[in-house]
Amino acid sequence: QVQLVESGGVLVQAGGSLRLSCAASGRTFSNNAMGWFRQAPGKEREFVSYITFNGRDTYYRNSLKGRFTISRDNVKNTVYLEMKSLKPEDTAVYYCAARNSRYGSAWYKEYDYWGQGTQVTVSS
Repeated sequence: QVQLVESGGVLVQAGGSLRLSCAASGRTFSNNAMGWFRQAPGKEREFVSYITFNGRDTYYRNSLKGRFTISRDNVKNTVYLEMKSLKPEDTAVYYCAARNSRYGSAWYKEYDYWGQGTQVTVSS
């Protein structure tokens, strides 16, 4: 079992920056690929980014490349999502997820553990 707790979601103005954190506990975090997903009201959950178990490889939703950066600290058992130049369309609940694999996926159904989500609201 892996327990995930996200934090860092707030109300921010368009153009601002934010860093989300996801603290993991339970089984060995360093063996899990980690992903970030988001869900806006009335929309399906969508892929944001993932990072492999050792942090060497990352992958992003095409439209977010250059604005979002995923990273992880396997000593602190934490994964981060840094977001810059935020836009109102980035408003959503952001979820982190852990996969029982060293390698990530953009398909949310391939993740095994989920956090409760953190709300990010970007005002125009």
